[in-house]
Amino acid sequence: MSQQRTAENRRRHVLDLDDFTAEEIKEIFVQTDAMVEILQRSIKQVPTLRGFTVVNAFYEDSTRTRISFEVAAKTLSASVVNFSAKSSSVQKGESLVDTVRTLEALGADLIVLRHNMAGAPYLVAQHFSGSVINAGDGKHAHPTQGLLDLYTMQRHLGQIRGKHVLIVGDILHSRVARSNLWGLSKLGAKITLCGPPTLLGRPSYWEALFPKLRVSYDLDLAVEKADVIMLLRLQRERMEQGLLPSLREYIRRFSLTPERLSRAPSHALVMHPGPMNEGLEIAPEVARSSQSVIEEQVTNGVAVRMALLYMLGGR
Repeated sequence: MSQQRTAENRRRHVLDLDDFTAEEIKEIFVQTDAMVEILQRSIKQVPTLRGFTVVNAFYEDSTRTRISFEVAAKTLSASVVNFSAKSSSVQKGESLVDTVRTLEALGADLIVLRHNMAGAPYLVAQHFSGSVINAGDGKHAHPTQGLLDLYTMQRHLGQIRGKHVLIVGDILHSRVARSNLWGLSKLGAKITLCGPPTLLGRPSYWEALFPKLRVSYDLDLAVEKADVIMLLRLQRERMEQGLLPSLREYIRRFSLTPERLSRAPSHALVMHPGPMNEGLEIAPEVARSSQSVIEEQVTNGVAVRMALLYMLGGR
């Protein structure tokens, strides 16, 4: 039996979107709709997961994801424990597996893990009897970000199948991009990746994994048919690694400016997983334009994570 499934064939972990079916993703969307309704009430709390303990184990700094999971769990009345590696026995040499065993002995039912090492959530899933949600592991995956992005797209576009989704920026090092690529491909989107060659990797690699994917190095041309334009955060360390000639050159060729956005269809959505480098990958006026759904992504993130906690909690 796959470690991803329980005896009742119910999903046990959310480690990435590569093993999700389109039907599972759509089921999450239906459940998310119900959670959105809860968040719109005057009293935003239900007793659904009372007595259920969620541990947010973050080995990397995080604001949006950690708080989003905490709000989601508390809205469902779960008990929440926030674990920070910086103030734990990890600093004394405690291994990840030892930490997981300690958390389980203390009553954890579900672990939300953010870790700088790719594959860490899979290791935790092997040594924990409860459920694990990957909140970002190295450069590998960020499945809940992928799901909230997909959900936001569907709410505005009606469906994702056949839509053109343009992802711009540092694809090669982005866990957000990888999870989105799996989810978008499952739901039948047409995908274009755009960015400097040094931040894209080999086109043949991506095209072999995702047959409907295309690679472009010309953002002015790529935006013309885009239903969604998703910008990725550019980390300044990429320039220090010699992967970019200069930030000025990146802005000139790959920043989403008002002029570039005007080339896109008027219904095109502008998305960004945050935090944004305004003026670098996206112009401030674009981030706050009527086509931007960036703030909505944050709100939808709580609802999507509520849906996942509910489904994994088995209540």
